[in-house]
Amino acid sequence: MSRFVVDASVAVKWVVPEIHADAAARLLGRDYELLVPDLFFAEIANVFWKRVQRGQDQTERARMALEALVAQPLQVHASAGLIASAFEIALETKRAVYDCIYLALAVEHQC
Repeated sequence: MSRFVVDASVAVKWVVPEIHADAAARLLGRDYELLVPDLFFAEIANVFWKRVQRGQDQTERARMALEALVAQPLQVHASAGLIASAFEIALETKRAVYDCIYLALAVEHQC
């Protein structure tokens, strides 16, 4: 079975028609293991909060989209176990630590 670490920006495309939504949707309904760090849920909630604040989405629609994403069969991994590796990656790449948590998860699971 193939494994993928899914970034919040990809997962949002599962419920919001954006560019590359078709490519993102191909991860669903297949025999894939989809891995996310626990901060994933805060990130997707923030995306929908911003969409509501900007008038791009109605509150109830945003709630339903968020619920749909939370219900996806995702393997959730604690950020605490990834933070040391993510910090080192961030230092090397000059990227934000929270972004590097996704990369650290991918490295840990060789995907």
